[in-house]
Amino acid sequence: MEFMCIGCGKAPHEIEEYVEAAADEEITPEQYVRTEEGTLNRENGHFACTNCYIAMGMPSSPRGWKAP
Repeated sequence: MEFMCIGCGKAPHEIEEYVEAAADEEITPEQYVRTEEGTLNRENGHFACTNCYIAMGMPSSPRGWKAP
């Protein structure tokens, strides 16, 4: 499955915040998103990077907001 931000359309390896965080953890940006990204929709691989999540108005849900 390929991961993609629903706002900017970028993959984790194209987003600096994930590249840097993954390097700190010694994993790939994709692995970082899989294990740490709270907006990740595990059914389709969509997530919202921090900048896009903020631009969307920081949506929330009682069960945790997942990208559509």
